[in-house]
Order: sequence, then structure tokens, then C-alpha cells
Amino acid sequence: MMDAIVAFFENLTSLQKFFWVVGCLSLFWILEGVYPLKKHQYNKWKHAKTNLILLLSTMIINVVFGILTVGIFSWIDANNFGLLKMIDLPVWIEIILAIMILDFMSQYIVHYMLHKIPVMWRFHTIHHSDTHVDVTSGTRHHPIDFIFRETFALLGIIIAGLPVSYYLMYRILTVLFTYFSHADIQLPLWLDKTISYVFISPNTHKFHHHHVMPWTDTNFGNIFSFWDRIFGTFIYKDTKDIVYGIDILDAEKSEDILYQLKAPFKKELKSAEYKA
Repeated sequence: MMDAIVAFFENLTSLQKFFWVVGCLSLFWILEGVYPLKKHQYNKWKHAKTNLILLLSTMIINVVFGILTVGIFSWIDANNFGLLKMIDLPVWIEIILAIMILDFMSQYIVHYMLHKIPVMWRFHTIHHSDTHVDVTSGTRHHPIDFIFRETFALLGIIIAGLPVSYYLMYRILTVLFTYFSHADIQLPLWLDKTISYVFISPNTHKFHHHHVMPWTDTNFGNIFSFWDRIFGTFIYKDTKDIVYGIDILDAEKSEDILYQLKAPFKKELKSAEYKA
């Protein structure tokens, strides 16, 4: 059974991955229309246009990193390098460890750094400048922000010594959780809180999108919430108090793609150390 699952992901095609992205986006787009957390008065298609253009740019970057990962996976196999190469564990345990390592390296750690290192924060502000957080907000990354993230993903692959199948399992899961956590959906409070003990729930991530500190610097995880709990960056409050956006960028230009792409390069943009 596990061998069949590994083989499936090992041979996952680009078309299958594309359909997965479109399918997850579509599913949560429909659900947030039926069970919205915040009943925003905004044009969803106009809002989505900016975020989907940014998605297109990150998909192009992903092709480049995909070429790099092919070489890295070959090097790992040839040199028998990485943590998972040093121990002999059942496949299902290896898969869980692989997903945890990648979630920690390419999500929690780099996300924390994106908030704490001024030059990185400049590019990450574009993700936070969205004043209407919904499922498409999960695709909203400045190209350079995305390069930071993918670089840490490569480091995670090398440190863990992952086979390509484990990495693709992680990518499939991270797409699902990214759209799930950004989707403007309201789960029953007891269910959302229960999910948040292990995973990043929709409510959990919404606090991260609050426009000012300290909530802006909490809940950095993507799949697992226990990284935030371990390192003291977890918070769970009342979603009615959330105001989306970022107070150092022009909220009226949240959907202006050229403004968003240029904003990190503006000298007058406040860095992470000036967040209030």
C-alpha cells in the first residue's frame, strides 16, 4: 500500500499538480461563499485578479526551482546524504518526518525570518497588504518573497535527504493547507479550535493577517500549529477584532498590481523594526 502511494507521487505530473491547485482554489472559493467568516462587500473577481497574477509569477519561478530540485534529488541519491539516509524507519514514519521537516524549514522558519529581517519583510508586506483575505490570498506573494521560501525548501530537502515522492507529498499538502487557512470560511468555533491544536485552522491564520502588532507576528505555521506553540508565537483570540491589511502600505492600492510589485523597493517603506 505505502509503496503504491510513494510510486503515485513519484510519478505525479505537472498537469495533475495544476488540477490540484485549481481544485483546491475552487472548493474553498465555493465554501467561503456559503459559510463566510467576514461578509465583505467587495468584487471577488477583481480582488482575485491581483492575487492570481502573483500566482502566475510564482508558478514561473517554481519551474526554475523544479529544475534545481531535479539536480538536488540526484545528488542526494548519489551521495546518500541527509538525515533520513542515516536511519532505517518504516516508510510511513519517514513521510511524516519529511513533511514535518519541510513544514518547519520552508514555512515556519522562513516565515518568521520574513517578519524579523527588514529586507525580507519589505517583500513579505505584499502578502499582508491584502485588505480582503480569502482563498486567493494564499497565492499572494511577491516574486522575491517566493524565492526566499523556495530557497529554504531546497535547504530542507538537502538536510532531510528527501526522495522526490516525499517532497511532492509535502507540496500537495501545503497547497491544501494554504488555501484552507486563507479561505474566508467560518467553521464551528469548537471545530476550528480543535483543529488548531495540531494544524493551522482558518481562524488561526486570520489573526496573522491582522493589520498591526502583536498579532501580525504570530501563527507563522502553514500545516502544523505546534511549531508556534513550541516557540511561543501562537495566539487564538476573537476573529471579530481582526482588521486585514498592513498599516505601512496604502490600503486603497491593495489591488494595484504595479504598486504591489514596486512597494518593497520604496525607500520610505518602513522595515520590520518599525512595525507598530
